[in-house]
Amino acid sequence: MATDTVTEVFEEHRSVLMGVAYRMLGRVADAEDVVQEAWLRWSGGDRSGVREPRAYLVRVTTRLALDRLRQARARNEAYVGPWLPEPYVTDFGDAVPDTAERAVLADSVSLAVLVVLESLSPLERAVFVLREAFGYPYAEIAVTLDRSEPAVRQLAGRARRHVEERRPRYEVDPVERRDLTERFLAAATEGDLEGLMSLLAPDVRLIGDSGGLAPAPVRVIESADKVGRFLGGVMRKGVSDATFRFLEVNGGPAFLVLSGDKPDSVFQLDIADGRIQCVYIIRNPQKLLSLAAD
Repeated sequence: MATDTVTEVFEEHRSVLMGVAYRMLGRVADAEDVVQEAWLRWSGGDRSGVREPRAYLVRVTTRLALDRLRQARARNEAYVGPWLPEPYVTDFGDAVPDTAERAVLADSVSLAVLVVLESLSPLERAVFVLREAFGYPYAEIAVTLDRSEPAVRQLAGRARRHVEERRPRYEVDPVERRDLTERFLAAATEGDLEGLMSLLAPDVRLIGDSGGLAPAPVRVIESADKVGRFLGGVMRKGVSDATFRFLEVNGGPAFLVLSGDKPDSVFQLDIADGRIQCVYIIRNPQKLLSLAAD
C-alpha cells in the first residue's frame, strides 16, 4: 500500500476513531493521543492481512482507549470536586445527514450521558459506545474485545440498563434549547436575577468542574433558590474583560466565556418543559485548552 494511500485510508476514518476514543475517555487530549497511537500502528505495522481497514482501526483504537481508561480511573479518584467530561466541539456537518443518526450521535456524546458512562466498568463502557453510539454488531465487538459474543451481549445489557436508569430524560427541540441558552446568557450579562430565576426548574441542579484549579463549587448545588443565589454571586463578581461566544459542544448549544482571549469557562444547559434542569460549568483550565484556538 503506497504511503499516500495509507494516509488517505486513515484520514477517511479519523473522525470515527476520534468519536470512539472521546466517548471512551471523556477527554479530548487523551482521545487525540489514542488516535495518534493508532496512526503509528497503522502506518508502521504490517497491513497485509487487513481486509477491512475501518474495522481494524476501530479495534486498535478501542483497545488503546481501554488501556488508557484503566489508567485514568486512579487519576479521577483523586479529582477535586465534581468531574465533567472535557468539552468536545461537535459539528457533524454533511457527514451525518440522517436526522435520527445525528440525534443518536449527539445524545451519546452529551455531558449527561458521559457522566453516567464514568460509572461503568471499562469493558461495559467500550461495549456501550460501540453498540449504542456506532451500531456495531455484537460479533464484531466480541472480536474487538477478545470476548465471546454471549459475554458481550451480557455486558451490553448490563451497561444499557445502568445508563437508562441514571440518564436524565430530557427531550427538547434544539431551537428551544438554543433560545433558552441565549436568554440565560442575556439575563446573566445584564444582571437580571429575576429573569434568570424564571428560567430555572424548581429542582434544577448546577454542576461545576474546576479540578481544584479555578473557583467553582466543590459539590453539586440543587434547587432553584440555591442555584439562583450562586449564579447571582457569579453575576456580581463577573469576569475581567469578558466576551462570550456560542458554539456547539457535546451535541448541544453552549457558550464559551473568555477573559481577554483566554478561555475562562464553558456553560451548557439541559432543558425540559421549557425550564433549565441542569447547569454545567466547566472551569478546569486543562479542559479548556482545546478551545483556545477555536
